[in-house]
Amino acid sequence: MRRGAGGFYEQVVKRGLDLVLSIGGLVVLSPVLGAIAFSVWLCLGAPVVFTQRRPGLAGKPFKIFKFRTMTLGYGPDGELLADAERLTAFGRFLRQTSLDELPELLNVVMGEMSLVGPRPLLMRYYPYFTSAERARFLVRPGITGLSQIDGRNDLSWDQRIRRDIEYVSWCSPWLDLCILCLTFWRVITRSGLRADPGTTMLDFDEERRRAGQSITEGAP
Repeated sequence: MRRGAGGFYEQVVKRGLDLVLSIGGLVVLSPVLGAIAFSVWLCLGAPVVFTQRRPGLAGKPFKIFKFRTMTLGYGPDGELLADAERLTAFGRFLRQTSLDELPELLNVVMGEMSLVGPRPLLMRYYPYFTSAERARFLVRPGITGLSQIDGRNDLSWDQRIRRDIEYVSWCSPWLDLCILCLTFWRVITRSGLRADPGTTMLDFDEERRRAGQSITEGAP
């Protein structure tokens, strides 16, 4: 296993490309971002942008930005309803077209994410990664990654994590270019994507608990 965060490409070239492409993307897509923001406000109200803490490079938490896709519906017990009950038709469209991910370009500019890398998962999942699986945190999380072009939501959790670790081992300019091009194709064809994966597979932490895996120490 190579040190994904220590190579010249990852530290210098990749970061420079991330900045150029993400800033350029924000400028070019600003009308689209504005139109989506206005549509979210009309359909779902404020806030327009959803934020959530996710583990980033070396597991360090950061706040991810996404367009909201769900209502703020609460049940009789005062708890938020299940995701499937709060996901609207408009929100499903945003997810299926990956338009909800566009605000993550800000995370790339801020140095918290990269255009390509392992997808940032939920903070509550972090303690359930084995020591070997935490190699996925040697690089910045990405808007897209190897598992997104190789099955997306059709992959099991073990398969996704295996692809993430493979990316850390193989990271190169050519691999990143291939992933970006294939991601565009996947988004256009909407292949391997489910708007609400939780309806067809268990959450990562629940799957690991059912498998009897104990929580590791040292979660951030």
